[in-house]
Amino acid sequence: MTGTGEEREGTGRDGPWWWERRRAALLDVGLAAVSAAECGLEGLPFAREAGIPAALGVAFGVVVGSTLLLRRRWPVAVVLVGIGVAPAMMGFLLGVVGLYTLAACEVPRRVTVTLGSMSLAATFVVTYLRTRGDVEADGLLVVVLSAFMAVALTLPPVLLGLYVGARRRLMESLQERADSLERELSLLADRAEERAEWARTEERTRIAREMHDVVAHRVSLMVVHAAALQAVAEKDPGKAVRNAALVGDMGRQALTELREMLGVLRAGSPGPEPRPAARGRAAQAAPALAGGGEDGPRLDGLEALVGQSRAAGMSVEMVVHGEAEPYPAEVEQTAYRVVQEALTNCHKHAPGARVVVRLAHREGEVAMQVQNGPCGADGVEPGLPSGGNGLVGMRERVLGLGGVFVSGPTDEGGFKVSAVLPASRQASGAPMGPAAAAVGEVRGPWSGGPAGGRSAAG
Repeated sequence: MTGTGEEREGTGRDGPWWWERRRAALLDVGLAAVSAAECGLEGLPFAREAGIPAALGVAFGVVVGSTLLLRRRWPVAVVLVGIGVAPAMMGFLLGVVGLYTLAACEVPRRVTVTLGSMSLAATFVVTYLRTRGDVEADGLLVVVLSAFMAVALTLPPVLLGLYVGARRRLMESLQERADSLERELSLLADRAEERAEWARTEERTRIAREMHDVVAHRVSLMVVHAAALQAVAEKDPGKAVRNAALVGDMGRQALTELREMLGVLRAGSPGPEPRPAARGRAAQAAPALAGGGEDGPRLDGLEALVGQSRAAGMSVEMVVHGEAEPYPAEVEQTAYRVVQEALTNCHKHAPGARVVVRLAHREGEVAMQVQNGPCGADGVEPGLPSGGNGLVGMRERVLGLGGVFVSGPTDEGGFKVSAVLPASRQASGAPMGPAAAAVGEVRGPWSGGPAGGRSAAG
């Protein structure tokens, strides 16, 4: 079915037969009725000239005019009917509307040009013959008048139809582009929502990891000191007092760091405007929570960290190789957290074991390793709960900076955690330059032999 554009206005289909809308059907019925009446009246003189009964001429005109009802379905047939009845001097509305419909619908342009030329020629010939026989005038004037009538009855409806058809196709193209743009915007909105959800998940994971690293270590030391306090309370009151003071200090530090992180979370939620002092504390705590900034833990704090474990009764040795270099804050904080969590695991799972903390500064990278031996014979399990997230958190931190992380039991019955971080942050999963010769292998001066030797860690 071909369409002229009138029936494409609006959306949906509610018309009968080949009409897409009821309004288009009513319009065509009205045009067909007017055309049938016109052709019926023009059938009377045609019947007199043809020598047939008037009723037959009127019936013929009504049938011819009624074909306009099919203009949307078969526009070519309607135009051919108009051309065919041109010698009978009937079908003025039929010919004009038929040519307009033909030019506006989606038929090949060569068909429109051919039928338009045929209609032009038929109108010219009929007008010339009628005018020449009715009036006595100069032949050139008759030709000019016939040409004018042919052009006036053919060219305007064809041009109007071409314009309407081109405009309709342009509107359809714009509508398709608008629909395509709407679909793309909807897809982009869905992707943005997915990215936002992924970002929220990552944020929750990062906050949970940070709180685990900051709070769990100090709470673990508090539990160890509390156990030692209970053991020496009656035998050595002085040591018991010192242990109690350490427990208090660590508890206050843990609460302070927890309040700072929670203050950052509250500052990011809608609510009343915080006081300037609260904003200052939140600004100071934000780098620690985000894992970046200048106020977080640094490598120069490892001595104090190891000292806290020694004060809790752990035998810890710290070995440093190479000269310290200025590293990005996030690199130093990640290295600090790895050592901190490894020492926490030693407190939980290896009481009484000897622990060695190694730190190596090399060109373009920093490496750390925490290794404990088997548990001591007199070691008492502190009973600290374990969520199983310590090694996972360390691995996520290291891999997030493009480093290498390995962990596992040693041949002596202990456990070893090793990590290598690039001196500058790299994309997650990006290969490191001199940091590792292959994934799963961490090298360092503690690997036995000269610096730069290798030790299998996988």
